[in-house]
Order: sequence, then structure tokens, then C-alpha cells
Amino acid sequence: MKDLVISKEATEKAVIVGLVTPRQPEGKVNEYLDELEFLADTAGGEVVKRFTQKLDNPNSATFVGKGKLEEIREYVEKNDIGMVIFDDDLSTKQIANIEKELQVKILDRSSLILDIFAKRAQTATAKTQVELAQYQYLLPRLTRMWTHLERQKGGIGMRGPGETQIETDRRIIKRRIAWLKEQLADIDRQKTIQRKNRGKLTRVALVGYTNVGKSTLMNLLSKSDVFAENKLFATLDTTVRKVTIDNLPFLLTDTVGFIRKLPTNLVESFKSTLDEVRDADLLVHVVDISHPQFEEHIEVVNKTLAEICGSADKPMIMVFNKIDNYNHVAKDEDDLTPRSRENIPLEELKQTWMNRLDPGNCVFISAKKGTNIDELKHILYEKAKEIHTERFPYNDFLYQKYEDLDEITSESDADV
Repeated sequence: MKDLVISKEATEKAVIVGLVTPRQPEGKVNEYLDELEFLADTAGGEVVKRFTQKLDNPNSATFVGKGKLEEIREYVEKNDIGMVIFDDDLSTKQIANIEKELQVKILDRSSLILDIFAKRAQTATAKTQVELAQYQYLLPRLTRMWTHLERQKGGIGMRGPGETQIETDRRIIKRRIAWLKEQLADIDRQKTIQRKNRGKLTRVALVGYTNVGKSTLMNLLSKSDVFAENKLFATLDTTVRKVTIDNLPFLLTDTVGFIRKLPTNLVESFKSTLDEVRDADLLVHVVDISHPQFEEHIEVVNKTLAEICGSADKPMIMVFNKIDNYNHVAKDEDDLTPRSRENIPLEELKQTWMNRLDPGNCVFISAKKGTNIDELKHILYEKAKEIHTERFPYNDFLYQKYEDLDEITSESDADV
């Protein structure tokens, strides 16, 4: 079988391809291709050129038109390109036709993300989840992997066992998928027991788009050393740490980041990981405010939480991170074109829809620089305390009693 994983020994040169359609305008396509280029860089590739084409719908045979495919082929041959990455998922027929024309490795967005997950997976849980997603992605695409055995030509000696081999592989993969699902079910039961054994501490989960700084914030709050890097999907394995703020302990969880066009198979495989989000009492939604499309990222995360985790109604703190990276381009006085998001200073941006957010649920920070972290800790403390006291009102009574006792003691000491 053909391996899905990109070579890690050397950087591979690649070109990326996107379609401009009535449902996906050119500006949006450029944003998606920027992200696709970042994904390729994370996987170890080097994007040297991007191709776009305007079509009403993707070509059912080759995704792009015949002329555009020929243009890509000429560029690939002249520049020794080994990989072409498409921003949308390709069908089995499209992959086979494109490979036949270009004679290089063909990836789509899902296979690229799967490669990154396979590269990042460290624990047995993450590796099992990624392997399941890979096989589920691979199953409907088996046909193209046995083209050398298909009956493409007539005559004696050309009646190979192609279809028989495909069916054999399909059965093997289906059995492997069933076994992996059983393994994940066992892991899920073990994790459920672990969560029950953590006691009744308040659970706080960091959620957000990929590469917004969740792991950096986790390290800052918990004084731990969770892996953090300026790459997409730096964190796959859920990490739980006990954090104490002003003598109030709670559990803080770092989760895998979300992304646009996340493969369905991957989402299904990582549902056991997302149980940490489902079980959380409080969500901390971390946003990279320096990213030009941060508002769309917020929508993607909220939609994913609502559809997968059923967590849309959970208490949430909005944390706008990376204020140290926020830059704006001031418009000239004689420039009469409408201002864009890039022309708005941060302080002015805060006065837009963000100004309507509850100050007790919103904070602007820089996890890297440590800016406004004390304000975030105060909000976390108040929210965690509120949840704790609702769950244990008697403990709150004792807590208040001891607070009063401390106040009386200090006043008595002052009188003395």
C-alpha cells in the first residue's frame, strides 16, 4: 500500500492548488491557501507556487480544468516539483486522473492534515486515533493503489487479479478499523475512570483554533513544560494539570486545536480526546487576535464545539492572545477607500463588538510576554470559585467563615 506519510528526511518542494467558485470568492481562497501553505510547512514541505482557477464547480475528473492541469504539469516538470497539494478533498477518480497526468505525489487537504497528525502523535492514544483516521481515509481510495493490476488493456496475459486484490485489502482494512475502534473504546473507558478519580475539582479546558497559543498559556498558568511551537497542531495529546490560584485548586486541560475543513474521519477518531471538553465546567476560548481572520476562527471553534462536543452553552471566557503581535496599517489621509480590518488599531478594535462582551468573561493578553496574565488569573479564580461554591455551598460557608476570622484577627492585632 502507498504510504500517506510525507518524507521527513528532506524538505519536499510543492505547489498548492485552489478553486475560486461562486461559494468561495478569491479573497477566501487566498486565506485558505495561506493556511494550506502553513500546513505544508508544518508537514515539512516547501511551497514554491500556488495555482488558482475560477470555475462554477470543481471538474469531476481532474478538479481543475484541462488547460490549468496542463499549466501545472509544465511548471512541475520544469522546476522538479515532487508534490501537488489541493485545498479541497479529491475523489478517487480525480486523484487517479491527476496522478496519471502530473506523475508526482498528489495530496489533498485531508491527507496533509492526517500526515501532520501522524507526525505529531506521541502517545499510544494519539497514534491509535490517527491510525484509525488514516485507514478510514484510505478505504474508499483503494482502487487507485492497484492500477498496475487493473484490466486496462485486453489480450493474453493482461487479466490480472486486480479486483480480487482490492477486495482482499478492503477486508483487511475493515478488520483493522474494527480492531482500532475496540482499542479506542477501551481507552475511552480507562479515561472515563481516570476523570472520575480526579475528585470534584473544577475542570477548566483550553479550546481554540490551532496555533493560537493554548500550550504556551498552559505552561504559564500551570508552570509546566507542555510542548509548544509556532506550528499547526503542535499539541495532539490532551494534557491535564492541577493549577492553584489564591489557594483555589482546579484542573486545567490543554486540548487539540481546531481548523477549517477538518477531516470528518479525524474528528470522529478524536472524540475520546474531546471528552475532556465535554466534561469541563468552564471553557477558556483562546483567540489569536493578531491573525487577520480571527473572527472566522472564533466561528469555526464555536461551531465545532456545538456540533461535536455539545458544549455551546458551557460558561466561557474569551481570551484574546498575542496582542504583542497585533499590527495595523494606518491609512493615508487622502486614501478614500473603505478601511479594512488591517487598518484598525487594537484599542479601536476593542470598542467594536468586543465592547459588548462581559468584562468578567473577556481579557486581552500576551501569553508569550506575560501581559495581563494577572487579570486572566483573577477572572479564572472568580469563575472557578463560583462553580466550586455552587457545587459545595457548605465549603463556601466555611471559606467565608475563615475569611471573616482572618479579618477579625487582623483587626484585633491592630487594636493590640
